[in-house]
Amino acid sequence: MARTVWDSTVGKKTVMAVSGLVMLLYLVAHMIGNLKIYFGAGEFNHYAHWLRTVGEPFMHYEWTLWLIRVVLVVAVAAHAVSAYQLSRRDIGARPSGYVHKKPRASYATRTMRWGGIILGLFIVWHILDLTTGTVHSGGFETGKPYQNVVDTFSTWYGNAVYIVAMLALGLHIRHGFWSAAQTLGAGSRTRDRALRTTANILALVLTIGFVAVPVGVMTGVVS
Repeated sequence: MARTVWDSTVGKKTVMAVSGLVMLLYLVAHMIGNLKIYFGAGEFNHYAHWLRTVGEPFMHYEWTLWLIRVVLVVAVAAHAVSAYQLSRRDIGARPSGYVHKKPRASYATRTMRWGGIILGLFIVWHILDLTTGTVHSGGFETGKPYQNVVDTFSTWYGNAVYIVAMLALGLHIRHGFWSAAQTLGAGSRTRDRALRTTANILALVLTIGFVAVPVGVMTGVVS
């Protein structure tokens, strides 16, 4: 049954919708946590340490954090694979040419695929920069995320990569939330306007919330 559902277009769209909502919930929590940087190094570093001790003593050190990471990896993989396969299926179903041009899609719709690629590359860079420290500018300090974040956003390329990725994220959420709602049957004549408004607000709030961190470092508010 699972294979039958996965092989269907509806099944793949459902996987995309559910995995996208899982990632959206994480992004909201992640943004709120990131904004703690405005309360100083002590508060931000303490928050980062708390993430590693959630659930103790029932859960060992970092177990909860690793559980979250595993769920996110599964969600990202499911989202990316279903998106790629749906894209290939869509291309394969197209005739050689259209008699009439298709209606012009919104900017967010036309950039969903490129936006997804940008975000995928950004996730890799972000992990190598602030989790492993592999590509981190300056000296990466384990256990001191505040200092590492300030280091990253003290470089022009760190700001450029992050801000471009967050703009792509905003567009992705704006269209993705709407599409997920339709796929999961939440759309209707009475709810469509509210869903569009919610998608726009979520995209705007998350974009501003994430971009506020590099802006805080660039302006010297966070230093």
